[in-house]
Amino acid sequence: MESLMSIFENADPFKTWWPTIAAAVVGLLIMVRTIMSGQRCPNDNQIKEQIVIITGGNSGIGFEIAKALATRGGRIILACRNMPAAERAAAIIKRELGCRAAAGRVFYVEARYLDLCSFDNVHRFARNIMSEFERIDVLVNNAGVIFQPTNTTVDGFELHLQVNYLAHFLLTQLLLPHLRRSENGRIINTSAHAHAAAKIEFDDPLNVGTWAVKFHARDAFSHSKLCVVLATRWLARELKESNVTVNCCTPGLVRGTAHLRNSPLMSAICVKLMTYPWMWLFMKNPTEGAQCAIRLATDPQLKHVTGEYFNDCEIAASSEPGKDMELAKKLYMQTMQVLEKITKLQVSKELDAVEADAELL
Repeated sequence: MESLMSIFENADPFKTWWPTIAAAVVGLLIMVRTIMSGQRCPNDNQIKEQIVIITGGNSGIGFEIAKALATRGGRIILACRNMPAAERAAAIIKRELGCRAAAGRVFYVEARYLDLCSFDNVHRFARNIMSEFERIDVLVNNAGVIFQPTNTTVDGFELHLQVNYLAHFLLTQLLLPHLRRSENGRIINTSAHAHAAAKIEFDDPLNVGTWAVKFHARDAFSHSKLCVVLATRWLARELKESNVTVNCCTPGLVRGTAHLRNSPLMSAICVKLMTYPWMWLFMKNPTEGAQCAIRLATDPQLKHVTGEYFNDCEIAASSEPGKDMELAKKLYMQTMQVLEKITKLQVSKELDAVEADAELL
């Protein structure tokens, strides 16, 4: 007994307890990482032969959505501005899935050019798609920009507003006739947690004149994502008697995307070294960020769910401005007026060009 007591008295507490402490720390890290990774899509439903358009599907979250929906049998169209990257992404998906598939199975993944900075190009893309396909089953408006310097597009709009909201709104309106031809057309708009920080003017929801006077990339991004939430709410009301649903979702905070590469925090190497461990712990990877959109595209239980904001694969509460249906109606109507005006101008220019060519002949 005395010898046993002597062993405990002379024992080094660190040597005795460090395995337990280390195990507790590792367990805590795993628990935090599991919680922060969010919920996975709770089903493996197939969408055989459904036609799916994904904007920005060449990298990040869009790439993971495309890969998952291709696995489930969808015919995937990657709508991207960076065509070399989009073609590489399509090849990677077909190669990776082909290695796992049964003999003879073919995965349909195709890259198409779409530049959201140009309304004219959005029109061209939509015309080409509608002339080639009889219907569209799923439209995932995923592409976006953030932390971009003050800039306007060829159409005269602030870059975040047009790429994240206006161009997707126009694309959706143009493709609606084909979405209506689907048994259950689904529109999925990607928003962000940042929409909660947005301030929107009721008299001018698009804030068309604001950014030239007072611009901040973070505010412009937040504003564009709040527009996405509001437009989703009102479009769902417009389509309530149809077979088309429209919902929006936030992927959460996701690392490994182009968004982070543009962040001011990523400009210095020392900041990157200090930030990356915390990013790994508290942020999702692109696969985890894609889960909510995957569920919205595939789950039959959501066949009649529309006008909702999703987070971690479940319906969630948006910000209070994001629930304001009067503001949603105001934004929707103003957006329609702006885009109709732009469209008329484009048609007028095309007619002028045709007449000029005729005169030359």
